[in-house]
Amino acid sequence: MSLQVAIVDYGLGNLFSIDNACEMVGLKTVITSDIAVIEESDGLILPGVGAFGDAMASLKKDNLSGAILDFVKTGKPFLGICLGMQLMFSESEEFGANEGLNLIEGRVVKFPDLNAKGEIIRVPQIQWNQIYPNDPAVWSQSPLKNVKEGEYMHFVHSYYAKPVDSSTILSFSEYEGVRYASAVIKDNMVGIQYHPEKSSDEGIKIYQNWANYIKNKSY
Repeated sequence: MSLQVAIVDYGLGNLFSIDNACEMVGLKTVITSDIAVIEESDGLILPGVGAFGDAMASLKKDNLSGAILDFVKTGKPFLGICLGMQLMFSESEEFGANEGLNLIEGRVVKFPDLNAKGEIIRVPQIQWNQIYPNDPAVWSQSPLKNVKEGEYMHFVHSYYAKPVDSSTILSFSEYEGVRYASAVIKDNMVGIQYHPEKSSDEGIKIYQNWANYIKNKSY
């Protein structure tokens, strides 16, 4: 029996680039907003681009937020990409206070206006930037296990996540003097701020490792 990965369709995501990346690593995917399909799937991806509050409103509208929370409780693999990672957190300050899915305790905050030199920080960050392990042992048992330390990944974001528990940080990056969590991991959940599907072969490795986890329960 082939394993199925559901990609949540709530109107705010780069669905097809993620779908293509999954197909490249042999995953059978379905882009869906059907709760029954999500429940039956073997893995779940929450994508996202745009504003945090709009995204949460869309997820709550058809109880997709509830379906995501129920899915995570099953212990099956869950992956949040870009805004999808931010939505995993408790809250965001983007355009006022907005509650998130609270899968990982913490806040999503905006990059500061100025760096340490008093220079204006350009946001969003749209560039290739490096990722580093917060804990090499955790890195080696995650979807990043064969990605080189200091590898460049493609980022597009104005806000970043601040986990309460630093042990949930999988990779960190730095932008204009701000060191932040660029990927997180907790139990069966992984969140990635950058876009692996737009990050060349090294990014596709992340999807391949996650696919292996779905199939073998091991990275």
